[in-house]
Amino acid sequence: MLYLQQGFTQDVEPRRWASIPLGLNVIGAGYAYTFGDVFFDPVIGAEDVTYRGNGLVASYVRPFRLGNKLARVDVLLPFTFSRWEGLLNGVATSVSRTGFADPRVRLSLNLTGPPPSGPKEFQEYLATHPVFTTFGVSLAVSLPFGQYFNDKLINLGGNRFVIRPQIGMVHYWGPWSYELTGSLVIYSTNNDFFNGGELKQKSLFALQTHLIRQFDKRFWASISAGYNQGASSVVNKQFNNDQRANFIGAASIGSSFAGSQGLKLAYVYSKAQRDVGSTTNSLLLVWTVVFK
Repeated sequence: MLYLQQGFTQDVEPRRWASIPLGLNVIGAGYAYTFGDVFFDPVIGAEDVTYRGNGLVASYVRPFRLGNKLARVDVLLPFTFSRWEGLLNGVATSVSRTGFADPRVRLSLNLTGPPPSGPKEFQEYLATHPVFTTFGVSLAVSLPFGQYFNDKLINLGGNRFVIRPQIGMVHYWGPWSYELTGSLVIYSTNNDFFNGGELKQKSLFALQTHLIRQFDKRFWASISAGYNQGASSVVNKQFNNDQRANFIGAASIGSSFAGSQGLKLAYVYSKAQRDVGSTTNSLLLVWTVVFK
């Protein structure tokens, strides 16, 4: 059996550890179009399954001082329109879901790099430190508030907590920066799984890396790669041989305008490396605005 949760996009995020001056707020709105193939555990009897989905997301970021370190909190709220089509036991079948997916809250702490300061002091730090490295740690939690039906195998929400401790770094030299982030994805137990069952899932290990070029004060571009592996499931105390493994590649371009606003366009490709999983293409457009 397979539990499938469709999020806003793959968790490959350039400029993840970028420092934000104190006193600023960042709000964002995004759209993603995702399509591709989904590979279910053969015991389900689902074959030739394709997925198409439109996702909307709202986000909020707020930096703050934690001791003498710079920290930030990120909040992400996704809403999706999703459709799966394929064969179920040889019969053409389709499933649609529309609603909220699980929201995510993330707390991050930069251990090195620019100290907590306002915009003016932050710019002075960058001017006097053309080369520097930031190391950071974070903890993200997906909350079980998304749409969920215990009589359905395919849901937008997971009915469980997903905890992601992360450690990462970004090295800046002139207009270039390089990022590397490692994550451990930990799943709590879903005690109200399909038809009153129990779902447990082993942890997922993930790695992502980004190379970013700032062309001037307004434009930047990045190429990204990621890999994750793990997350085999145990349903009603029965172990399933459904470990996931995915390679992810992405390219992004971004621009700032009107002083405090920004746009990002990204393409994300995810390729399943095992018999269970999904191979998808995603196009994303994200708008952000910074204010005090």
